[in-house]
Amino acid sequence: MKTVITAHEGNTQSPFDHRFGRAHWFCIYDNEKDETSFLQNQNIDAQGGAGSKSAELLVEMKVDKVISGHFGPKAKDLLDRFEIQMIEMSDEATVQDIINKLKNN
Repeated sequence: MKTVITAHEGNTQSPFDHRFGRAHWFCIYDNEKDETSFLQNQNIDAQGGAGSKSAELLVEMKVDKVISGHFGPKAKDLLDRFEIQMIEMSDEATVQDIINKLKNN
């Protein structure tokens, strides 16, 4: 299962980013391999539709779940349509904190 966690920086000690479409980085955590990788969000400076474009990227990557602070309505609709689970968090956690929680569930 692939889970994406929005992040401010491209490392696991990075603070969690509460924005979905305009997050600086996407951390991709593969729980089956216990591996993480990072992808810089190319949609951060989009004039419009950053959430939709980011959602399309996750669909292409065949992600199962995404953890972020806020999803816009268009991004929610698209992720919902492709049955990608959305988890909204308001915690001030690091990416590693969130990964640790995923491992313990």
